[in-house]
Amino acid sequence: MGKQKQQVISRFFAPKPKINDSSTPPTAPPSSSSPISSPKISATVSFSPAKRKLLSSHLTSSPKRPKLSPHTQNPIPTPSVHQKFLEKLLEPSPGIPQPSSTQSSIPKKYTPLEQQVLDLKNKYPDVLLMIEVGYKYRFFGEDAEIAARVLRIYAHMDHNFMTASVPTFRLNVHVRRLVSAGYKVGVVKQTETAAIKAHGDNKTGPFCRGLSALYTKATMEAAQDVGGREEGCGGESNYLCCVVDKSVLLENADRGFDTRIGFIGVEISTGDVVYSEFDDVFLRSGLEAVVLSLSPAELLLGDPLSKQTEKLLLTYAGHYSNVRVERASRDCFNDGGALAEVMSLYENMAEAKAEDSEKEVGWTEHGNNHLDIEGIMNMPDLAMQALALTIRHLKQFRLEKILCLGASFRTFSSNMEMNLSANTLQQLEVLRNNSNGLESGSLLHVMNYTLTVSGSRLLRHWVTHPLCDRNMISARLDAVSEIAESVGSYRASQNVGSIDEENSDVAIVQPDFYSLLSTVLTNLGRSPDIQRGITRIFHRTATASEFISVIQAILHAGKQFQQLHAEDEHNNKKVRAKTVRSVLLKKLIFTVSSSSVVGNAVKLLSTLNKEAAERGDLANLIVIHNDQFQGVASSRKAVQLAKEKLDSLICLYRKQLKMHNLEFMSVSGNTHLIELPADVRVPVNWVKVNSTKKTTRYHPPEVLTALDQLSLANEELMVISRAAWDNFLRGFEKYYAEFQAVVQALAALDCLHSLACLSKNKNYVRPVFVDDSEPVQIHISSGHHPVLETILQDSFVPNDTHLHADGEHCQIVTGPNMGGKSCYIRQVGLIAMMAQVGSFVPASSVKLHVLDGIYTRMGASDSIQQGRSTFLEELSEASDILHKCTARSLVIMDELGRGTSTHDGEAIAYATLHHLLEDKRCMVLFVTHYPKIADIKTEFPGSVGTYHVSYLTSEKNTDAMDSKFCDENVTYLYKLVPGVSERSFGFKVAQLAQVSYVCWLYYFFLFSVVSGVWSCIFMIFSMY
Repeated sequence: MGKQKQQVISRFFAPKPKINDSSTPPTAPPSSSSPISSPKISATVSFSPAKRKLLSSHLTSSPKRPKLSPHTQNPIPTPSVHQKFLEKLLEPSPGIPQPSSTQSSIPKKYTPLEQQVLDLKNKYPDVLLMIEVGYKYRFFGEDAEIAARVLRIYAHMDHNFMTASVPTFRLNVHVRRLVSAGYKVGVVKQTETAAIKAHGDNKTGPFCRGLSALYTKATMEAAQDVGGREEGCGGESNYLCCVVDKSVLLENADRGFDTRIGFIGVEISTGDVVYSEFDDVFLRSGLEAVVLSLSPAELLLGDPLSKQTEKLLLTYAGHYSNVRVERASRDCFNDGGALAEVMSLYENMAEAKAEDSEKEVGWTEHGNNHLDIEGIMNMPDLAMQALALTIRHLKQFRLEKILCLGASFRTFSSNMEMNLSANTLQQLEVLRNNSNGLESGSLLHVMNYTLTVSGSRLLRHWVTHPLCDRNMISARLDAVSEIAESVGSYRASQNVGSIDEENSDVAIVQPDFYSLLSTVLTNLGRSPDIQRGITRIFHRTATASEFISVIQAILHAGKQFQQLHAEDEHNNKKVRAKTVRSVLLKKLIFTVSSSSVVGNAVKLLSTLNKEAAERGDLANLIVIHNDQFQGVASSRKAVQLAKEKLDSLICLYRKQLKMHNLEFMSVSGNTHLIELPADVRVPVNWVKVNSTKKTTRYHPPEVLTALDQLSLANEELMVISRAAWDNFLRGFEKYYAEFQAVVQALAALDCLHSLACLSKNKNYVRPVFVDDSEPVQIHISSGHHPVLETILQDSFVPNDTHLHADGEHCQIVTGPNMGGKSCYIRQVGLIAMMAQVGSFVPASSVKLHVLDGIYTRMGASDSIQQGRSTFLEELSEASDILHKCTARSLVIMDELGRGTSTHDGEAIAYATLHHLLEDKRCMVLFVTHYPKIADIKTEFPGSVGTYHVSYLTSEKNTDAMDSKFCDENVTYLYKLVPGVSERSFGFKVAQLAQVSYVCWLYYFFLFSVVSGVWSCIFMIFSMY
């Protein structure tokens, strides 16, 4: 016999009733002999693979249109076969009467946990909540749908809600994935443990839960539990930028400005606060420069906001940018409300510091706080409103006190730094290349030899904000030069086998300095991000192991640099230790190696148990001395007494059972068990835990009581230890400014080391800056493009540039397409930029004046999302340059006027260049294909020079006469020579682009008609 089929009584598997059709005869009535069956339906099914396949195809035969989630407006995942089975199984039978309307109106009955979920969602409606339930974090309702889609996990129906869950030990991974998808994620934790709950008033109710942390992209690295790891977005800056604006008066509108913008950018994980207030034009070019420079991860829009400002910001935070946008009303900040909001924060922080000073430290250690308040009170009005909105926004994350540190405030642009426009950053490919938008192939990528994450962030700021002060530039160049010399001496010393000790007059330039600096920076690069680590300690979100690793890294660096200003005894001769000459290096090294920093680091580390920190043992973390942390000491004593009382019970049971060798034992996590032979009689109140064939294990009632007391003592110790750790981190606030200065000094040393490595590896030269009283000038001999030369190596053709305010200060550059015009003007701008960053430059010699700005107008692009055509973009960039450039600026324009007709474009280009020469008198590099532009040289004799990139032509058909215009090879020489180019050789570009041969011939025909070269027409006819 075959296998008996399983009998299943289910309405789901019953065949559906057939509908009478004209084509099919009606079924015969049942015979009278057959018994009358009950209304229930029975069916016999076999769960064979074939049946399962048939069932699956039946369930999925009529797909429905996917539903959209009301919260995310995304399609809800299609229910599985199992879900369809449950829906079909639970739907009411046609024969069963439906419940009345009064029954359906009965409200749902929620479980205690579900009621907690409802209360939390009503309190935090815009937050995706992860709720701790046991060993899992669960999502409920629409949050479960979102989590299922983003995290690729399973969501199912449980009681009244859809639910999904992830394990607790994967919290960091899943929070980061949700935050990267643009959500604000909240983690709800249990605020009581099982032991405390059993001895409290909430014995029968659910665990108390509360929101413990909020996470967004801008607050992730500073937050608790998931921050401090360079996973995904660790190394990059994650600024939170708040933007507000208002319309300007009519007198400012005459200068092209129609709005005034205030913004503040906060990098919460590093403590960097940037603010500014400025007038901007209709196309918001100034705001665009701010956004591109800071690259914020989160935007806070202060409503009401002008339509043009909002359009630009929402375009930046497009679908593929993954930038989160949040809005906040600033109506309450009118009539001084913003200042009141800021001052209330400072007053609250001052009161908290005063309370702490009474317990631990004196108020004098915070005596510079009034200077911070004075600096913030002098902020412009719109910047103050942006600051107030940011404070209110950060309060929900409990991270607002980072804004109380006035030392971390800085303006976005100052007289000491050059403010590069968004066009300059994009068109010179300073931060990213224009091909695929990646950092590789950019100026920053070429210059970045940093070894630490904080150094890399600081170098980005240096590159985007070149210096405008000659003394500061010279200080950086001196430091880079000294490190570069030390690199050479260090390499030379490695090639020398030994040095005659008697020859004490031999002077070697500090070979140990580079080795020491490189060792310190390499060790810091292997350590966690100390800049973010210091700020996380300040926010009290750092773990104990993270605290120890960060402070140890700073302590190690300080002790290493202390060797540079020490004295040593060697061979009975007092030898002066290796010192540095650069004033900037001396200042940075002294900041890192000061005795105060080293002493405070040793003091902080002496309070913690390193082994306990590595184990995550919070109960034994604090080292108690000098009568500190008495609460922890008493709790530890209570735990110890509870353990001793529990262990002492074994003596009682030895006497009671008359077993002198009886000992407590532990099995499968159950401790303090008494194991006895199975035939031994025990008191009735002993609790049997488990047994084997020959033995039985018990928990006497006294042991259970003692275990309960020990568990409660351990829970109380953990609560007190956690509070003590929090107080310890709170006490770090008085050291924060000092350690933050050390971190910034180490980052600056890393940047200087990077620039020195760049100069030695690339054989760059030191630029020379003329005095500020001399005329503006740029002299470059054998200049190279810093990015292209790394690709072309020795094949790159260098060029010279000579511009002088009292002589030729404008170059009109012409030449064939793809001849190297754009490369030449870009390399001039990049060399000037690198020089003012404080870097050596790719040339044989460079002499220039300090510039106050570098402005570019290159390429062709539109912005459809912002309603800008290609020509509007072109003229907007030109207009912005004309408004901002001065006599100390470098202006680079490439093919202005290409976006319109020939005559219009030529007239616009001529008029723009005329204005730059007559009114602005700045340094100008002007690339054009309009030959008539060169005629402006007659209006400004001696001030304008005409140049072109050279080339060679060779005829293919030497027998044909006058065929040089249509049948020739062109060799680009990429060398800039005086004169105007006669032709642009556009047909060669058409050949490279593989334009259709018919179009190519037609081009020759039209070109011949216009230019009068009739030999091309005869050649075309001869081809046919």
